[in-house]
Amino acid sequence: MYQQIINDLKKYSDSEKARILSRFFKTGKGEYGEGDIFLGVTVPQQRLVAKKFKDADLKTIEELLHSKIHEHRLTALLIIIYQIKKANEVKKKNFFNFYLKNTNYINNWDLVDLSCRDIIGEYLLDKDRKILYQLACSKNLWERRIAIISTFAFIRKSKLQDTLRVSKILLNDKHDLIHKAVGWALRELGKKDEKALENFLNKYYKKIPRTMLRYAIEKFSEEKRKKYLTKS
Repeated sequence: MYQQIINDLKKYSDSEKARILSRFFKTGKGEYGEGDIFLGVTVPQQRLVAKKFKDADLKTIEELLHSKIHEHRLTALLIIIYQIKKANEVKKKNFFNFYLKNTNYINNWDLVDLSCRDIIGEYLLDKDRKILYQLACSKNLWERRIAIISTFAFIRKSKLQDTLRVSKILLNDKHDLIHKAVGWALRELGKKDEKALENFLNKYYKKIPRTMLRYAIEKFSEEKRKKYLTKS
């Protein structure tokens, strides 16, 4: 099945799109996606392939995830998400552990953003969440992003405290991709409870990076946005 998936993805490959994606996902020397290889396959096309092979076994998924090719890795994660929707608790736990064991291969922001909410966040809804705080303190950029993006599963259920706590840990993060992710999470939290977001901003506005703040206040009124941008 592994080779069939590879062949199907190859049919969609587009060299011009691959060139654009390589630049967009910063694959140059010293950039965050250094060395990543793209085929030029769109996410909708990858979803089609993942759905077609949604019953792939874990060995096949692991082979895909360990590939040097970006679209192979994302397709592996999309297959897991298809399987999780109908999985029992044991299988969900197995995928949860598999994901955490393989974070070195979940190494760009789209791979994180399209997978961790469903694989990590959803699993932790009724469980201890200390793993998120460990990830938030990781030296690995992508593990820190997993920590905050996974909390989107909680935000959907109006469980907001973990998002605020993880955001606090990440306030001093140096990477722009974390600033954007935390700001995005805070913005979504604000849709559920604007007062909770304002309380957080009022307490930490001196520490909040500008990019993070801009994302967080995006849904505020113009007057309120100006107030926070002036304060910071």
